[in-house]
Amino acid sequence: MNRSTKLRLPWLLFLCLIGFIATNLSAQSFMTNPNGRNVTSLNGNWQVIVDWYNRGTGMAIYQDRKAIKPTEFVEYSFDKPTLKVPGDWNSQDPRMFMYEGSVWYKKEFTATKKKGKRSFVYFGAVNYIAEVYLNGKKLGSHEGGFTPFQFEVTDVLKEGTNKLIVRVNAQRKEEYIPAMNYDWWNYGGITRDVSLIETPKTFIEDYFIQLKKGSTSEIEAWVKVDGLIKTQKVTIVIPAAGIKQQLTTDVDGYAKTSISANLQLWSPSNPKLYEVIISTDEETVKEKIAFRSIEVKGFDILLNGKPVFLKGVNFHEEISKDKRRATSEADSRQLLQAAKDLGCNFIRTTHYPQSEHLLKMADEMGLMVWEEIPLWQGIQFGNSIILAKAENMLREMIRRDKNRACIIMWSISNETTPAADRDRVLTNMAATCRSLDPTRLVTSAFNHVKTEGNKTILDDTLSNALDVVGINRYMGWYKAWPDKPGTMLFESKFTKPVIISEFGGEAKFGNHGTADSAGLWNEEYQEQLYKDNIAMFKNVSFLRGITPWVLYDFRSPTRMNAVNQDGWNRKGLLSDKGEKKKAWYVLKAYYDSIK
Repeated sequence: MNRSTKLRLPWLLFLCLIGFIATNLSAQSFMTNPNGRNVTSLNGNWQVIVDWYNRGTGMAIYQDRKAIKPTEFVEYSFDKPTLKVPGDWNSQDPRMFMYEGSVWYKKEFTATKKKGKRSFVYFGAVNYIAEVYLNGKKLGSHEGGFTPFQFEVTDVLKEGTNKLIVRVNAQRKEEYIPAMNYDWWNYGGITRDVSLIETPKTFIEDYFIQLKKGSTSEIEAWVKVDGLIKTQKVTIVIPAAGIKQQLTTDVDGYAKTSISANLQLWSPSNPKLYEVIISTDEETVKEKIAFRSIEVKGFDILLNGKPVFLKGVNFHEEISKDKRRATSEADSRQLLQAAKDLGCNFIRTTHYPQSEHLLKMADEMGLMVWEEIPLWQGIQFGNSIILAKAENMLREMIRRDKNRACIIMWSISNETTPAADRDRVLTNMAATCRSLDPTRLVTSAFNHVKTEGNKTILDDTLSNALDVVGINRYMGWYKAWPDKPGTMLFESKFTKPVIISEFGGEAKFGNHGTADSAGLWNEEYQEQLYKDNIAMFKNVSFLRGITPWVLYDFRSPTRMNAVNQDGWNRKGLLSDKGEKKKAWYVLKAYYDSIK
């Protein structure tokens, strides 16, 4: 066996393991743009049983049995409590404020079976593991709290009343992603939309329609159909651009084309969207899609061929004032509008893929997006099972969001520790990103840098695999300034644009005091910390964006300072109630000064 074969074998085994896990999880590849189909919402009130000791599977709760004879004993019932779907259980029931176990959900719905049609149950996201049953039959399982999954139910669906039951488990474990320790609230439940989708026998399963990398006038498009008859005529129409193109799918149901186009390019100042219509003889799917190019050249990030500075902010998928997971379009608009009010043209959706509502809205509002999977600290990069899960999450994120022009970079991890296994795995994941979507940039956020006197040296070798390097640097908070902020210097061993992807400090709204270190936790100290960081940024010649931590105060059980935190991360520029802290005005003025 030669050396190159030996090097390939671990990765080949890893890819085989991905297939094995995907088969065991059994959720099917989900269709693109579910809301562009014939959809029946299954949102609303679902009946629930809280399975405190995780005994429900052995009791066959999924069968929802009723006592037929007086002598028959059934020791469970869906008769009383309900929870709203989408929604988390932690905020809906005081008993479940910090609950991380299992809950059984039940929804009864009426269906009409139609000849020549197929039916699918689609879940936007369930945290963390979902086991899904329809009419007593197990459809399968899905692992991962922030990406969609679906099951075909054509042969299980009944005419009339149907019974959908889902066991949801939100327990944290070392072999899950994220693992045991993470700095946000573990909201359990069916947290995104649930739909029943009807399609023709052969339907448009997936498509990609974006500008070709490096071009502002050539669209690269492909379409995939699913069904018994894979060879289909497919038409792509973009009426406002005068485009109409017909394709014929091959025996695998796949067709690819390039289309020359004279387009208005999407940007924060002009978030132009086009209606795109994909159709076969049996089906028409419509979606609003934007077109823009994104590249790097040396230290610059180029949007539509022009250098851009990313004026960003981080936020969690949480409505802090209500202490709950953000679930609706109104919730998404609240988060994005707060970023726009700050002067942002860029957001980092930390630390996981956020809802489809939010990303479609970011397209409409002209906000560029960094989107990442929750590969967050403490990951066992030598554990092939964990890494197969991470690879699957990456593929699901890209599959769902590849037509969103707002997304300019995929992030493969956050704050991981440099090591040979870590570099090998993340380098391969960066390659996976590019193979699935060659049009976007690849990034990751580091918190390991070298400090020599007043100099910060970027030397993490994973940077070789990235297009843009993210640095989480909490100067003046977790670490004292080694020198005056205005004299701090940065050096990079890589010709790559850098984003300071996290910085900041905590302040409880209304706490006031001195701006020096004696005044930790007050607004004046946080305000000065932002002024100091801005002074430092001026010395970073290759800096092309910042995303401070964080937009809103958010809930985190790991924050245990009873006076100033009490289960909240207080680094928000806005309080949990939306009140502007003094640092908000500093950053707003800085962003307004950048043209």
